[in-house]
Amino acid sequence: MLFLLLAVFGVFMALPLVFAVSNAFKPLDELFIFPPRFFVSNPTVDNFYDLVALMGNSWVPLSRYITNTLLITIIGTAGHILFASAAAYPLAKYRFPGSNALFTIVVLSLMFSAQVTAIPNYMVMSWLGWINTQASIIIPSLAFPLGLFLMKQFMEQIPDALLEAAKIDGANEYRIYWTIVMPNVKPAWLTLMILQFPMLWGSDGGNFIYSENLKTLHYALGQIALGGIARAGVGAAVALVLMIVPITLFIISQSSVIQTMATSGMKD
Repeated sequence: MLFLLLAVFGVFMALPLVFAVSNAFKPLDELFIFPPRFFVSNPTVDNFYDLVALMGNSWVPLSRYITNTLLITIIGTAGHILFASAAAYPLAKYRFPGSNALFTIVVLSLMFSAQVTAIPNYMVMSWLGWINTQASIIIPSLAFPLGLFLMKQFMEQIPDALLEAAKIDGANEYRIYWTIVMPNVKPAWLTLMILQFPMLWGSDGGNFIYSENLKTLHYALGQIALGGIARAGVGAAVALVLMIVPITLFIISQSSVIQTMATSGMKD
């Protein structure tokens, strides 16, 4: 009974994704039919052909938008995981003056939404001269406080005896961090990757990037989708294209995210 209940909820939660896929292959007349149909009756790929044609007419090449997006997403995600884990390791395994105060600041920062810190962030980026550069999107993403909090909580579960054994064998702190700590907190940094990647993938540059050559794929496709009723089919195709990459990433890494941490059978 529990399995059946979970299956029902799983199917219910998958309906928006199925609906988005169905809409991407609907001709224009089926998109505006009333009452709306959940599944497509006459599937077509014309929406994707129109999307390619519209992007081909843009004065900025599609490859430029894709490159900008990949650069921001990959560097921002990888950098965040690296910085969060490197900062969490001493907070989790060492006690030094001010460590509790630093972690308290991190916890308090979780209460502030992005809208609250938008103006201070813009002022800092302007002072640094990073407005209209990709650094204005990448650098703030490195300091996502949830990443440090999550990493610290996971690292505290690693037995101290395991780290002490590595030190006795002659391993320095950097080797311990890279070869022992990071593999043991793999579910944590994969979770961070799933959280950070879609956020950066869906970034359109906001108020930080103005140059068309630096805009992202999300911005370019979004402008096409805003073309009115005549581009409703293209808009449906855009929605599917933008969600494919994050969903694929989640499917690939979900098995590692839910696995429990290894403790090597050791007890303190």
